[in-house]
Amino acid sequence: MRYDLKSAREFAIHVCVAAGASKAVALSLAEATVAAECSGRSSVGFAHLPDYLEGFLCGRIAGTEEPALCFPAPALIQVDAKGGIAQLGFDRAFEELLTRVSAYGVTVFSLQNSYTAGELGYYVRRLARKGLVALAATNGSALMAAGQSSEAVYGTNPFAFAAPVDNRAPLVIDQASSATAFVNIRQAAEQGETIPEGWAIDEKGHNTTDSREAIKGALLAFGGARGANIALMVEILAAGTTGANWSLDAPSFDDGSHSPGVGLFIVALNPQLLVPDFSARMASQIERLSSKGIHIPGDSYTEDKIEIDLSSSLVATLEKYCSH
Repeated sequence: MRYDLKSAREFAIHVCVAAGASKAVALSLAEATVAAECSGRSSVGFAHLPDYLEGFLCGRIAGTEEPALCFPAPALIQVDAKGGIAQLGFDRAFEELLTRVSAYGVTVFSLQNSYTAGELGYYVRRLARKGLVALAATNGSALMAAGQSSEAVYGTNPFAFAAPVDNRAPLVIDQASSATAFVNIRQAAEQGETIPEGWAIDEKGHNTTDSREAIKGALLAFGGARGANIALMVEILAAGTTGANWSLDAPSFDDGSHSPGVGLFIVALNPQLLVPDFSARMASQIERLSSKGIHIPGDSYTEDKIEIDLSSSLVATLEKYCSH
């Protein structure tokens, strides 16, 4: 089924409110959901929305909480999501974040006690559109093993980076520390499909291509120890410095009635203070790299996208929440 962006936002708002979200929460989540679709990250767009809706209904997400902001230092913004969504916490701090970056050149945004953050590139892309360079890290419920252990100890622990570029969309890098996102494993299991080797292990710690066995086991880091090291760095930024739950301590994002209580860490920098022609330099360098056949991450984002295609089965699933 095909929706224009306005209709897609309205549909997302409608189902969120029906599942128990406040209008403010629904607006923030709908905007992020549509943005994920526009960036080509549909796995964390409308396909991920049922996880939020179930969270509202089961108590994993506080659907009506207003995040609390405080400022421990001039260039630090600390947010307690109070068991709600990270997107609303970021929205509530966004203008203040821009103000403080303008004043101090760099500002750190630290958020704790939230549900999983959705598309991580969404946060840094918004900052890059304001001329800022941004780096983000977030953790989640333990889904990924590391080293010789078969126990899940980290979330997929993604990191994202964005930078402004003259006369084009920002450069955006958004990738998990795991070899794949959990939603891809789950989708394969639902459809009875196999998965590539190296994505996951089964509950006995053996490599598996059986998606249903992988669900019982754990994801694997990309690049072995190197990916696991990045997952650890993300964990320290997203949970250690924010005071959020470590992934090992985070309740499940798709089961139970307790919030994962995880974190989101963002650094925003005004590059113009260091290099006045930064965006122009970026454009020139990207053009040079592209001419050599180098793929530039972020090209998939379509700012002028006017329609979103959703499967009829997904629409039916979302519409069921309207009857609650």
